[in-house]
Amino acid sequence: MTILNKIIKLFHSVKDENLKWQLANQGDQTKLKHARVLAEKALEAELKKKSVQLEHDISLLKTKHDAELSMFKTKCKQDVKDYKQYLAALDQLKSSIQASYTHLPEAVAFTIHHHAKYLLNKMWEAEDFEQKMQHEMQLILFMTTVHEDARLHLEGATTDNLPERTLNLIGRE
Repeated sequence: MTILNKIIKLFHSVKDENLKWQLANQGDQTKLKHARVLAEKALEAELKKKSVQLEHDISLLKTKHDAELSMFKTKCKQDVKDYKQYLAALDQLKSSIQASYTHLPEAVAFTIHHHAKYLLNKMWEAEDFEQKMQHEMQLILFMTTVHEDARLHLEGATTDNLPERTLNLIGRE
C-alpha cells in the first residue's frame, strides 16, 4: 500500500467517523437548534414586552413632567405678578412719604424706598420658608412704620420733621 492510499484511507475513515458521529448526535443537534430558536423567540418576546413597558413608563413620566412644568410656569407667572404688585406698593409708599414730608430731601425718600425694596428682595430670594416668613415680617413692620409715621405727621400728632421711627428701623438693620 502506498502512502497515498494510506492517506486516502485515513481521510475516508475520518469522514466515516464524522458521519457516524453526526448520525449518532443528529437528534441532539436538532434539539439544540430547536432550543436555540425557542430561546431567541422568548428573548425577542421579552424584549418586546420590556420595550412596551418602557414606552409606557416614559409616557407617564412625560405626562407628569409636562404637568409639573405647567404648574411651575403658572406659579412663576403668579410670582412675577405678585412681585410687580409689591413694587407698585413700594412706589406708593415712596409717594406717601414725599407727600407727607414735603420738606424731606428726595434722597431720604429714595433711601426709605430702597430699603423697602431691599427687604422685599431678601424675602423673595429666601430659600427657607422660615427665613421667608421672617423677612416678610420685617417688610410688613417696615411698611407699617412708614405709613404710621406719615399718618401721624399729616395729622399733626407728631412734631418730628423726619420719619424718625422709619429711619431708626433702617439704622437697626
